[in-house]
Amino acid sequence: MDLLRFITAGSVDDGKSTLIGRLLYDSKSILADQLEAIERQTKNKANGDIDLALLTDGLRAEREQGITIDVAYKYFSTPRRKFIIADAPGHIQYTRNMVTGASNSELIIILIDARQGVVEQTRRHSIIASLLRIPHVVVAINKMDLAGYSADVYNNIVIDYAQIAEKLGLKDVTYIPISALDGDNIVEASGNMPWYQGRPLLEHLEQIEVSQDVNHDLGRFPVQYVIRPQTEALHDYRGYAGKIVSGVYRRGDKVTVLPAGIESTISRIEHNLQDVEEAWAPQSVVLHLADDVDVSRGNLIVPSQQLPQVSNEVTVLMCWMDSKPLLTGNKYQLQLNSTRVRAVVKEIAYKIDVNTLDNTAFDGSVKLNEVVKAVIRTATPLAYDSYAALRANGGAILIDETSNVTVGACMIQ
Repeated sequence: MDLLRFITAGSVDDGKSTLIGRLLYDSKSILADQLEAIERQTKNKANGDIDLALLTDGLRAEREQGITIDVAYKYFSTPRRKFIIADAPGHIQYTRNMVTGASNSELIIILIDARQGVVEQTRRHSIIASLLRIPHVVVAINKMDLAGYSADVYNNIVIDYAQIAEKLGLKDVTYIPISALDGDNIVEASGNMPWYQGRPLLEHLEQIEVSQDVNHDLGRFPVQYVIRPQTEALHDYRGYAGKIVSGVYRRGDKVTVLPAGIESTISRIEHNLQDVEEAWAPQSVVLHLADDVDVSRGNLIVPSQQLPQVSNEVTVLMCWMDSKPLLTGNKYQLQLNSTRVRAVVKEIAYKIDVNTLDNTAFDGSVKLNEVVKAVIRTATPLAYDSYAALRANGGAILIDETSNVTVGACMIQ
């Protein structure tokens, strides 16, 4: 059974948390004691309804204000697929949270209030989706019950958003009219909107094809752990464990260990404690090399004819995620997959307005939630791909050396 990671985004009160609650409730993915707790805390006891938003709004501050301020992750499954949902905040000041949740998502659900139509936050979240190159977009036009289930309201919003999608280059966009509160077009097709001929939301999530989003052309294997038991029975065993983030690896392939550039040949591949002839993304495997070479955590093993870029300098688009401003010359650690190296911010070229995608002048510092184009210099060479070519080996994070906290999300150019 495959896995789909998706994120919900939209303005405050567009119904993101209610939508996720409805998906969990209607797919029977809520534990009995959890449901009882929500029923006790619900605000709608008078009419017998439960507040489904409470399933995701877990922080006390969120429940008191009725908003989402953190990324809430929920897990559920159907007979067809497993799901991981990230519920992102709608407030402008929590843009960093949305970037965090979206960075590993294969699909984004952008909610639009049918009464409000396309608003500023719709554009902002769509721009972030385009910057992060999320492959699939679902525009869920919510609260159709409050718009009289009007086909005209739905069609006008589709026309407005289609212009944004075209400008941003969003490829796979699907429009679904829903009512998260009443369950229209969430799990079952709604009888209130017979003019809509498409699939309900859950069915679309179950059937959307995501295997094609995995790049099987460029082999990238970041080493996570070197296995050396050095026991009597396994005295000469040396395996390199990790997850294939892209590509296909076969026994007998000539490979290069980066950043050193050492060449060898794959002598053995282990998957699920079995020897196999080949393995592919996103499998976790143990590779064995024919030569006794120096390989350690953070090294990248790639097919010799599919080399990435290797450099001490990378240009990135970065969303700044710390309350302390980013200044040129600040020192951090840059982590790309299992590779972590010391780094310094060498140059900040300009800021990017996340409302318009226009470039604005760098004014000396970068504040929380701002997006910039920067040059980062690393202490040791980094093997990377551009984020546009390969998300799996082009997305990195910047880490504060003192607190070990992530302060920047980077898309390598």
